[in-house]
Amino acid sequence: MKKLLTILVDCPDQKGLIYKITSVLYQNELNIIKNREYVDLDTNRFFMRTEVEGLIDEAELAAELKEALPDQSWISVVSDRKKKLVLLVTKENHCLGDLLVRNHFGEWNADVKAVIGNYEVLRNFTERFDIPYHCVSAEGLSREEHEQKMIQTIDQYAPDCIVLAKYMRILTPDFVKHYEGKVINIHHSFLPAFIGAQPYKQAYDRGVKIIGATAHFVNHHLDEGPIICQNVIPVDHSQNASDMARAGKDVEKMVLAQALKLVLEDKVLLSGNKTVVF
Repeated sequence: MKKLLTILVDCPDQKGLIYKITSVLYQNELNIIKNREYVDLDTNRFFMRTEVEGLIDEAELAAELKEALPDQSWISVVSDRKKKLVLLVTKENHCLGDLLVRNHFGEWNADVKAVIGNYEVLRNFTERFDIPYHCVSAEGLSREEHEQKMIQTIDQYAPDCIVLAKYMRILTPDFVKHYEGKVINIHHSFLPAFIGAQPYKQAYDRGVKIIGATAHFVNHHLDEGPIICQNVIPVDHSQNASDMARAGKDVEKMVLAQALKLVLEDKVLLSGNKTVVF
């Protein structure tokens, strides 16, 4: 039975790259369904996303493409299998609720395998969707001790992606490294403005006329990871910080869902501290 595969390529730019890639696909009798390319002139890197249909093992195809392409190339070949998600939460329910409803109605080619929180607040809501909820309390533990318990709980699900659905704890470099390139956060600000705590209070104090939200990959720097998706809504002088926070919940849900959809469809490639989104 033919498989649908997605090929992602990030390599030094040079002449003939598309010919080299498509030659490998032709030799393996693979039919191209969709294809997009992009060249970053600042870094001289070539990016390509291609959907193909045919009969070949993913690892075998990746190896053949690697051999055909220049040194320092990154190639990923992924099937259309359902991806596994784990959601991390604290007490806020709006992003969690939106994601669980979308998951329930099968909007993505993915399954939420578990929700993990550091409080019990969202257990009852989560379990209404027949999804396991784990409370890993941080009380009395160092940040490192708590994260080790979190890792033990997360790893039993072997997730493809971890979503911080308003998980209000700063992650250590060791935790981020353990899940490098897999952790997505929603920040209630149009980054790089108003990094860190209380961004709506910061925005109100500054008298902004728009507020927004940013979904990004998590790296070792607080709220500075590669940005996947952003959006904004207008505000005015009559709204205080609490009003802005209430209004911001809708844009947070929308941006997080959009970013997660792009990642799950393998449409996002990392390029340093930026992303290429096809």
